[in-house]
Amino acid sequence: MPESLLESWLEQLMVSSPWELTALVMALGYLVLAAHQRQWCWAAAAVSCTIYAVLFWQGKLYMESLLQTIYIALAGYGWWQWQRQQSAAKESPDGAKYPFRWHLLQWAWLVPLAAGIAYLLSVYTDADAVWLDTYTTIFSLLATWLVTKKAYETWWYWLVIDSVYVYLYASKGFVATALLFVVYLILVIYAMWRWRHDISLKSASEAG
Repeated sequence: MPESLLESWLEQLMVSSPWELTALVMALGYLVLAAHQRQWCWAAAAVSCTIYAVLFWQGKLYMESLLQTIYIALAGYGWWQWQRQQSAAKESPDGAKYPFRWHLLQWAWLVPLAAGIAYLLSVYTDADAVWLDTYTTIFSLLATWLVTKKAYETWWYWLVIDSVYVYLYASKGFVATALLFVVYLILVIYAMWRWRHDISLKSASEAG
């Protein structure tokens, strides 16, 4: 990253709103707690998503605001689910597997669905970055559903989605959040390696 761009990002980070910084801290708290499989990660996620839902609505990123609202509901579900099950580590690391044809079928209806929603938003609302906003929202939901199935392919989706989010949030002035998604990208790459490593170990154990 050019030094001038980094300096610009740091300057904008310094003037980020206290609410955005609070949401960022809560989001990072969610990651740390989730990594240690602590149930309170869902509380941190709910707080972070609530703040972001308001901020994105104010920034006219309506689909992102809706997505955060859905994530709040998922955080509630996650809290309830983890309360029933003490440790997610009991689950198998190599979860559901979907062939490429399955993904093509999902794209076949999600792409036109997102296009239709984006068109309506562009015509009937004052939403900004409507196409990127809508497509990242729709495919984030698909990626989240794949996470619930522990499907390895989810990380390929998040790799693309989070890269787009870095640009989208930085362009809207949410610099702290854009930097957070840079961290997310690093964690996605780590998760891809970690899941693949766990799957390889399990396969070797079963073969032995």
